[in-house]
Amino acid sequence: MNDRIKVWDPLQRLLHWGLVGATALCWWAGEERLALHMACGYAALAITFTRGVWGWVGTPYARFSDFVFSPAAVGRYARDVIRKHESRYLGHNPLGGWMVVVLLLCMAFVCITGYLYTTDRFWGIEWVELAHRGSAWTLVGLVALHVVGVVFTSWRHRENLVAAMFSGFKRRAD
Repeated sequence: MNDRIKVWDPLQRLLHWGLVGATALCWWAGEERLALHMACGYAALAITFTRGVWGWVGTPYARFSDFVFSPAAVGRYARDVIRKHESRYLGHNPLGGWMVVVLLLCMAFVCITGYLYTTDRFWGIEWVELAHRGSAWTLVGLVALHVVGVVFTSWRHRENLVAAMFSGFKRRAD
């Protein structure tokens, strides 16, 4: 019997890694390479929008309804993590699911404030620049937490979640 199951569909994986690439390039380009920064920002906004739509109409594991849990369920899961007996999920676990939502919302805010700063109406407006910079650094922190969560969960459940996001396959439920 095959011990692997398809979890992450090709579009979800493409959007995930595309957003990783666009975000990394935006961060690297900074203001010194503004044209590249802006192009990658627009790409990130398009990817974020597409992922948002895919969260409503996509394949089962891509849908928000599969991984956005109630606050009580998230609290129980966090308690179980601390007690070292949390359940394994084929899709996103309750903490990871909310991380997806927060990352997408933060990314959208970063992109929108970045766009606003290019318009005549908002160019040079201090609060727009501060909102863009502050949310961009918040995004960096969230990405770091996301990576820590992926590494921790991979270690705890003895499965390579990064490889799963490339291949689309995970080990079947225990």
